[in-house]
Amino acid sequence: MADDTTPIPEDETPGLSRRSFFLGAGGLAASGLIVGGAAGGAGGFALARATGSETAATADVTYPFFDQAHQGGIQTEPQKYSVFMTYDLTTSSRAAVQVLLARWTAAIAQMVKGQPIGDPEPTNPEAVALDSGEAQGLGAQGLTVTLGLGPGLFDSRFGLASKRPALLRQLPTLPSDQLQKEYTGGDLCLSACADDPQVAYHAIRNLTRMARGTATTSWTVTGFGRASAGPSQQTPRNLLGFKDGTRNVVDDADFARWVWLRDQDQNWMNDGTYLVARKIHQNIEIWDTDQISDQETVFGRTKGEGAPLSGHREFDTPNFTKKDAAGNPVISPTSHIALAAHENNGGIKIHRRSYNYTEGIDGVGQIDAGLLFIAFMNDPEHFIKLQTKLGSVDRLNEYIKHIGSALFAVPPGPDTGSYIGAGLFS
Repeated sequence: MADDTTPIPEDETPGLSRRSFFLGAGGLAASGLIVGGAAGGAGGFALARATGSETAATADVTYPFFDQAHQGGIQTEPQKYSVFMTYDLTTSSRAAVQVLLARWTAAIAQMVKGQPIGDPEPTNPEAVALDSGEAQGLGAQGLTVTLGLGPGLFDSRFGLASKRPALLRQLPTLPSDQLQKEYTGGDLCLSACADDPQVAYHAIRNLTRMARGTATTSWTVTGFGRASAGPSQQTPRNLLGFKDGTRNVVDDADFARWVWLRDQDQNWMNDGTYLVARKIHQNIEIWDTDQISDQETVFGRTKGEGAPLSGHREFDTPNFTKKDAAGNPVISPTSHIALAAHENNGGIKIHRRSYNYTEGIDGVGQIDAGLLFIAFMNDPEHFIKLQTKLGSVDRLNEYIKHIGSALFAVPPGPDTGSYIGAGLFS
């Protein structure tokens, strides 16, 4: 990947030299670019931390950051916990956006190695701590942080309209959407995933501190119990009790065909992808009153093994033409797997990387929980086509509602000495 970074205009960022702009997190700290303060609440985990044995087993797991074709947290096998945060830009300075992306990149590079940002114990007692400190001693825990750029970044504020990827726009209203404004959109997003919840939270907390004066928090979801699996992982379950992610995109060939971008008119997006985020509330109490046989009909799979109703094992290929003794399809055409299957959608596949969430009790005394649906694809129209079909006739709609939605362009991984999204400013 070529280094096509562009210098920041000195007149827009007083006191910021090219050298300090490209320093790592330690250098940024020394130059005074990393500061304290809060840009808004980063949300909190209502979850217990991982046990000591689990923490020790994953503490030293790290993933490479610089000089990778793709950002981490996409093809990386899903970690146990997630914090997803969106931001609205409050500046009209293009240079300020560059500085934020550079500072975020430098800080992420430190945190994914399990290192604090700068000096956690400054010798000057009056200094503001550069790192909030709550992740010290926990290790890297397989942390990845994925950064996305929303459609708003390409409006008239920053002179970047000519650099907007052709496929990046606000998602249209889709069938069965019940979107709430407070969970919709965003100019930027960060998705931090780790095998310890405090490590994931620490990453978002500290990156949010850096955004002060440039961006404010918009909406967030804290996730647990990954609801999608990697190629070597056992398929996890969603909060409805069913295995989730059995037929997910996992191999390199499918990633190349359905996830990664190639030969783009906006070449700064080559090796990148698109991220769709949906906050899906699940009516758990109502679902729990339904008979298991009906639940299985809704999904098209058995609840225990996770097998398609036409087969016996989880990974049996569904047979959507198989009939029962009465001549009815064994897998209902309105079941979730029938509507989402690539065989029934022109081969379309998307890579799901979702997490369960819970936020206590809602306003009517019901459990407030559901799915943070995260999916990566090289064409957002693939998601739109699938969700148009699912939102129209999926029987699962009786028990869920889509209340949050956003689309982001995810640039490729950064080169050493550069930052995520640098090509956008060249």
